[in-house]
Amino acid sequence: MKTLRRIFEGLSVSHFPGQLPDLAIEGIAIDSRAVKAGYLFVAMKGGSFDGHDFIAKAVENGAVAIVGEKNISGLKVPYVQIENTRQALTWIAASFYDFPARKLTVIGVTGTDGKTTTCNLIYKILLAAGIKAGLISTVNAVIGDEVLDTGFHVTTPDAHDVQRYLARMVEAGLTHVVLETTSHSWAQFRVDACEFDIGVITNITHEHLDQHGSYENYRAAKGRLFTSLEKTLSKPQGNPRLAVLNRDDRSFEYLDSITNVRKVSYGIGRGAEIRADEIQYSPFGIQFTAVGNDLRTAIKSKLVGAYNVSNCLAALTAIIVGLGIKPEIAAKGIESLRGVPGRMERIDLGQNFTAIVDFAHTPNALKVTLEAAREMLSSLTAKNVKNAKEKMSLGDLRELSGLENQNEKPRVIAVFGSAGLRDKEKRRMMAETSIELADLTVLTAEDPRTESLEGILEEMAAGARSKGGREGETFWRVADRGEAIKFALSLARPGDIVLACGKGHEQSMCFGAVEYPWDDRVAMRAALSQLLGIEGPKMPYLPTQDKTEEEWLK
Repeated sequence: MKTLRRIFEGLSVSHFPGQLPDLAIEGIAIDSRAVKAGYLFVAMKGGSFDGHDFIAKAVENGAVAIVGEKNISGLKVPYVQIENTRQALTWIAASFYDFPARKLTVIGVTGTDGKTTTCNLIYKILLAAGIKAGLISTVNAVIGDEVLDTGFHVTTPDAHDVQRYLARMVEAGLTHVVLETTSHSWAQFRVDACEFDIGVITNITHEHLDQHGSYENYRAAKGRLFTSLEKTLSKPQGNPRLAVLNRDDRSFEYLDSITNVRKVSYGIGRGAEIRADEIQYSPFGIQFTAVGNDLRTAIKSKLVGAYNVSNCLAALTAIIVGLGIKPEIAAKGIESLRGVPGRMERIDLGQNFTAIVDFAHTPNALKVTLEAAREMLSSLTAKNVKNAKEKMSLGDLRELSGLENQNEKPRVIAVFGSAGLRDKEKRRMMAETSIELADLTVLTAEDPRTESLEGILEEMAAGARSKGGREGETFWRVADRGEAIKFALSLARPGDIVLACGKGHEQSMCFGAVEYPWDDRVAMRAALSQLLGIEGPKMPYLPTQDKTEEEWLK
């Protein structure tokens, strides 16, 4: 068991007293409500709260020591004052758990879009290679046979939770971990003590500029993964210190310039060291040949769309170059991934059109998702029907039958919103993208928080109109998300694709200051069952069903 003195031994944090008591610490908490007997409470300043205001409550709940930034006296428990508790938390937690990352090979993945999918691809490759691996993503943490939910609206877990997961992986005998890292986690120092061995970038596009201030700041936050590689200490098992960069992305030149360890690039375009050749798309997956120096390997994946070619290349490059795993084993790992929750997830209740739930919540993610949907439609032409039939499930055959038996061109119908208290420029951009790439667009709620939903929808509608969208003909506003999904399904003809974007795997939606239980996949099944007249789940409740905006904003 760690003591307060041992936790701080060797840590380069300023201002803490030289003589700390050998006081046993049972755990770490940053929320006074999570404090238990024997815990160390770390008080941090947030955007709308200050943990120092809850020190008394933490002590009441059993905290035996406090770490904070303010000059505080008169506490009945030891108080450790340091300069920046948020920055120090990751190292305090790492020390408490005996620096678990130093006993693991840590593969970090960052980017705007595709992080979770790429993490899962890498994880599947590691398993295919017989490696005992764990996974920490914004969807869940996987430790052996145990799958842990990492939250509702999620970014990378808090620093002490990350270290706890890593420690549990060491205890379980795992040797490798794949860790999804967001820009917030780097800006808030949550993963600084993770001792990364391999860093992977998917892309850096327009997102979170409301919080980072500019694209350059956002890019710099993600760039910390790559500058951290040279600081990783040597490990008994060795550490590759490899940066895997996307040659197709506009972030390449910047990341290449700041990275001082071994680098390798991947991409679909020219100039990449590992690239995709002979790419084939279908509604049921992708195929391509991975080509590089002494590399030529056929890759098949059940994932769809050009962006997943890039995700597969990122995973393949990290593992083949970084860990020396044979390409044919990596190919098996990629093929074994059937899908990722909330990422192009098909919902089939017997309808003669395709219904999909996807997490696309950025302009770029929506763009590539809609492009993937168009690719799916174009591949289901009469020319490809005969060859495709033998690969189809019963649901696929129903969709194909509907497509063959109609004369009208199949369409893409998109349903999405844009979050409140977040980057406002996205609202216009996403609506513009949908007008350009989808045939029909339904604008709806997506976590309006304390902003006016009516105002958000008007900003989106303005973007739609700027690209020639005609309200009531090519786009609609439906404030309640459940009703919006129902409406989109009512528009669908045989062979169409209906996409509900923006929520994906998430399990709640925020109105005012309240998180209401919500799952787009449940909502899609509820709407489909009602449309088809069959038994199905009940549509989840949102306040837009029976409350005015003034009421739920209170």
